[in-house]
Amino acid sequence: MPEETLPEQIANQLRRDILRGKLAPGAQVKERDNAAEMGVSRTPMREAIRILAKEGLVILRPARSPVVAQPTLREVADNIEVLTVLEMLSGELACERALDEQIEEIAEIQNRMASLYDDIDMLDVFELDMEFHLAIVRAANNPVLIETHRSILARLWRARYLSATRKRSRDRVLRQHTDIVEGLQARDPERVKLALHSHLEHLLINVQEYFQIGQTELPPESPHEPAA
Repeated sequence: MPEETLPEQIANQLRRDILRGKLAPGAQVKERDNAAEMGVSRTPMREAIRILAKEGLVILRPARSPVVAQPTLREVADNIEVLTVLEMLSGELACERALDEQIEEIAEIQNRMASLYDDIDMLDVFELDMEFHLAIVRAANNPVLIETHRSILARLWRARYLSATRKRSRDRVLRQHTDIVEGLQARDPERVKLALHSHLEHLLINVQEYFQIGQTELPPESPHEPAA
């Protein structure tokens, strides 16, 4: 994989700050202050903020500092609805088109996640979960689908991370991932689609619960909490 540019590295750090709640919804993302804190110039910081704006994590404002986005439940639910369809289609196509090496890569990510789950930070587990889903979509070998999925997934990073704080679901997540991998290995599209649908159905349930409670801050972090 190509090495990340400086703006991409900065965007990754800001994204993690948003997911953790260090930069809360509605908070200003001050270009000068963040650049000084990270020891970088304002030019790559500005580009990093543009990357996050394309992902929907940050809202740009004319002549004012951008702010961290706070989408409504309806907006999040609409994106989850589209994401579910895209991932089920990706699973079906992967059963037809994936190279054996691509399925091996997906299985390897799942094995790594299962072995590290109880020993690494919650955000690291979450990022492994996102890597797992992106690998499935890549295995569909459809560039348009890959691009569309990545765009929708980017808008849901914070919602997915917040859903992981709602409840412990370690065993369910790992079981569903295993079902997906075994379905891909068997080239069984119905099994893969069923497992993906169940997996993403829990995401919507967790997000709905989060909005119903009306939380605005992340709960205390635990390194052993799951990704959703």
